[in-house]
Amino acid sequence: MWFKNLQIYRLPANWDMTAERLEEQLAKKPFHPCGSQDLESRGWLSPLGNEVLVHAVGGQWLVCLGFEHRLLPSAVVKQEADERAEELAEQQGYKLGRKQLKELREQVTQELLPRAFTRRRRMFAWIDPVNGWLVVDAASQSKAEDMLEQLRHTLDSFPLTLLRTERSPMSAMADWLAGGEAPDGFTIDQDCELRSVAEDKAAVRYARHPLEGDDIKGHLEAGKLPTRLALTFDDRISFVLTEKLEIKRLDFLDVVRDQVGEADKDDAEALFNAEFALMTGELAHLLPAVVVALGDELSADAVVPAGVTAELPRLQADKPVAQPIAADDPPF
Repeated sequence: MWFKNLQIYRLPANWDMTAERLEEQLAKKPFHPCGSQDLESRGWLSPLGNEVLVHAVGGQWLVCLGFEHRLLPSAVVKQEADERAEELAEQQGYKLGRKQLKELREQVTQELLPRAFTRRRRMFAWIDPVNGWLVVDAASQSKAEDMLEQLRHTLDSFPLTLLRTERSPMSAMADWLAGGEAPDGFTIDQDCELRSVAEDKAAVRYARHPLEGDDIKGHLEAGKLPTRLALTFDDRISFVLTEKLEIKRLDFLDVVRDQVGEADKDDAEALFNAEFALMTGELAHLLPAVVVALGDELSADAVVPAGVTAELPRLQADKPVAQPIAADDPPF
């Protein structure tokens, strides 16, 4: 049980929730496979594969959202509908109108859906009710929103806010690179992405390359700002910090993973619990350290609701923010 990407949110210290109450509320919307005419289904699953929806270890909670999608490409529907439309046109002597074509595609979709393959996936969220963290293991804020939306629809009360800091990650990372030194407890690794704030949106990426050279400073002086920077914390965790305050490519180093060795490898639940406890313990040190490195959290009256994910880059930046690079997925 090791998270790979962290989308980080805040819960208030006075959130009135227990593991038992959370279990009861999640049980109202359990996961069910897609029905014959469903394109998608989602609901709560047991993280460990048993009947328990809230897996609690040492006061830390883990929840799992299950998804099932029917794989019915629109091109397949269109091809089948076009073939039927041609046959009908030959029979009746004239082509089908727009309304008839639409109805035919809907009919084809209904007929093909029950025969379509399905694909399942799971998404995990860690809840720290004591320190007020909610962390979704998702590659982007838009994907994490699936989890947040389901929690909002499931829970009676869900007062979640975005994690916001006094300094934007982009501004802080630029200072770290310019000075050649990371904040206390952190070291700068060898991966980085810089993006120009000018209209050309020029970008440069470094992978497994020293970042203390004059070329990095030259890019900064030319107006490029870091959108991603690889760091290591306390010689125990490596990760990439993004301009949106996401933590990606999270990796717990051997000094951490070796501590799981004491768990019974033949006991799946014991191993799962050991990994989860170790992971949450390490993240409980990492997240506050990241917040301190970014100038601490903004005051409560400056925090915006977690649903306003699209506003995050603009609200966080204290310097102009570059637009995302036009690529499906950057290399790190």
